[in-house]
Amino acid sequence: MLFLLVPVGLATVIGLIVLWPSGEPSRAQEAAEVQLPAGTTYPDGRVVSVDPFDCSIADASGAVQELTCASVVVEVLEGEGAGEYQQLELPAEIYAAGVEVDDVLVLSRDPGAEGGPTYAFSDYERTTPLVLFAIAFAIVVGAVARLRGLAALLGLGFAFLVLLEFVLPGLLSGSSPTLVTLVGSAAIMFVVLYLAHGFSARTTTALVGTLFGLALVTVLGAIGVSAARLTGLTTEETVQLQTFDPSLDFSGLVIAAVVVAGLGILNDVTITQASAIWQLHEVDPSMGWRQLYRRGMSVGRDHIASTVYTVVFAYAGAALPLLLLFELYARPAGTTLTSSVLAEEVVRTLVGGIALVLAVPVTTAVGAFFATASGTETGSMSTTGPTKALGALRSRLAR
Repeated sequence: MLFLLVPVGLATVIGLIVLWPSGEPSRAQEAAEVQLPAGTTYPDGRVVSVDPFDCSIADASGAVQELTCASVVVEVLEGEGAGEYQQLELPAEIYAAGVEVDDVLVLSRDPGAEGGPTYAFSDYERTTPLVLFAIAFAIVVGAVARLRGLAALLGLGFAFLVLLEFVLPGLLSGSSPTLVTLVGSAAIMFVVLYLAHGFSARTTTALVGTLFGLALVTVLGAIGVSAARLTGLTTEETVQLQTFDPSLDFSGLVIAAVVVAGLGILNDVTITQASAIWQLHEVDPSMGWRQLYRRGMSVGRDHIASTVYTVVFAYAGAALPLLLLFELYARPAGTTLTSSVLAEEVVRTLVGGIALVLAVPVTTAVGAFFATASGTETGSMSTTGPTKALGALRSRLAR
């Protein structure tokens, strides 16, 4: 299988080198720095007192919406203004979520405001619960999956490193979103799969299937975006990005989002399918390629059936507020489904689903071929494994 992966691995390394961001601020970053107050910091502040007050408003029809806002005094806990007491007004939606004495809030501090630094509510402080959940997650993964689970966590850390240091800066720098995301995703899969599952023929089989799926997602995504004329400008975030840099390829960002979204599900499907093939081969090494493929696909069809639901429901959950808005609009179902906002989700779901389904037979075929060709019973990728596989292949061709 090495003759399949070595060229792809070299192409990935070359792509990382060529497309790696220069480190210079992008046009979008420069625009953001101009629009956002320079020197703004986000210190924590402890609530000292809470004074609710009525802030009800009347709508256009004259009906009064009863609202309660709050005036709070906070003690700044860090930064240049540490120890100072500041009075802030919290809007009704913030106070309704619950603000009490001794709560810690994240403040925004603008040092350049006229009359001296000014403070405002920025967000709730969530460090403690998030850290506790992260620790609990790591403990559970380590306890159940042991070393393999811990290796998966390391792989997850590497994936975030690639996204933060390569993919996101590359997208903002104006490079092709498709190339940047495809190269970054391939690099992530090379490291994550071998780190979590070890160097073995079954892992390599899964990697081949995953790379095939990524390539298919990219091609189908490009076709879908072009055919459906998706602009990518359908959310507040993308509109904000456009104000920072109108030259960004927002249609390409739709393709990039499809590729990144498909990483985890493709990985799950291909590694499970590869493992099933090698387990079947270990149970009965005498099975031929066709029989191994048929039995592997019996497992794969069940996996496809359940994973299709996973893909659809994952996108539906992410777009739930959007679906609720469409439920309120008095528009025909066909018009709603083909609208620019929902069409993006439909294309993402269908493209991801097609790639996911086709990755199963490809992974199964590759695994069945190399399992029977190598004749190994463990699926280990030893130094003689590839040689045996190529030797068996030459013998079959010679016959």
